[in-house]
Amino acid sequence: MRPLALAAIGTLLLVIAEITAFVLVAQAIGWPWAVLLGIATGFVGALLLRREGMRAWRRFRAAVNEGRPPGAEVSDGLTGLLGALLLLTPGFLTDAAGLLLLLPPVRALARRAVRGATERRISAAAAGDLFGPRFVKAQRADPAQPAPNFSGASAGPGGVAGAPAVEGEVVEGEIIDPHPRRP
Repeated sequence: MRPLALAAIGTLLLVIAEITAFVLVAQAIGWPWAVLLGIATGFVGALLLRREGMRAWRRFRAAVNEGRPPGAEVSDGLTGLLGALLLLTPGFLTDAAGLLLLLPPVRALARRAVRGATERRISAAAAGDLFGPRFVKAQRADPAQPAPNFSGASAGPGGVAGAPAVEGEVVEGEIIDPHPRRP
């Protein structure tokens, strides 16, 4: 099925779910209160859209001016703007999703998802420029030990059996050891 058809079906299902949720809320609290609540969340969404947009822009500019990679600020700003847009969109289900995106733990998860999706779609060099270097765990091989068995038969999940894990920074395929061995 084509992406446009899937988007149309998803939108139709969302509209049906929103109408159902509105009717259920209206029956529970009354129609005038349900309408007032819908208008209030739209107003709050408009205010948050302005605030989140300005905040994201300021943080982006600060990162660029300081020479830091702006990826974290961009992904955080996109998450906040999406939450505000969902609040602005009429409907209680989108309002609930928007409120969740404004909570710090959920926002952090969404920010990581935005970063992961972005890193999968762009080159490693561009991801490094946008988000900064990736931090990975690597194991240092003992020169006295035989070469690691890549079939995983005797080595642990990370490589050489018994080798201590070393945290380092990967920059374009190189492992930069923060604590190099001294002879």
